[in-house]
Amino acid sequence: MQRTLILLKPDAVDKRICGKVIDRFECAGLRICGCKMIRLTPAVLKEHYAHIATKPFYPEVEKFMGSLPVIALVLEADDAVAKVRDMLGVTDSRKAAPGTIRAELGVDQMINVAHASDSAEAAEMEVERFFKKEELFEY
Repeated sequence: MQRTLILLKPDAVDKRICGKVIDRFECAGLRICGCKMIRLTPAVLKEHYAHIATKPFYPEVEKFMGSLPVIALVLEADDAVAKVRDMLGVTDSRKAAPGTIRAELGVDQMINVAHASDSAEAAEMEVERFFKKEELFEY
């Protein structure tokens, strides 16, 4: 079993589609191991998006991601990282394949419903960044 992190972004919270997205993950066989609503601070965002923090567009990302709380999830399944990324579609919602979550519910490159870990290694670091061990459950 593999775990992955999902952040349901401010657009998902604002449009009240979080339940719809979570339902799709659960119907696909992914199990929720952790779930909470949090407001992302500039410090956490800089750490989480360190790979783009020096890019000229980063302030817009930080502003958007801090504009409303997000819902952080840890999902578990065999090959969870790939399964979630396939379900979401590519990052730019305008280019996502029909039937994917981003194609159906997203708007563009940033307003795209959810962040998902892009590798097993990233998932481990991201889960640790957003969840304490006692906030994760096995069953």
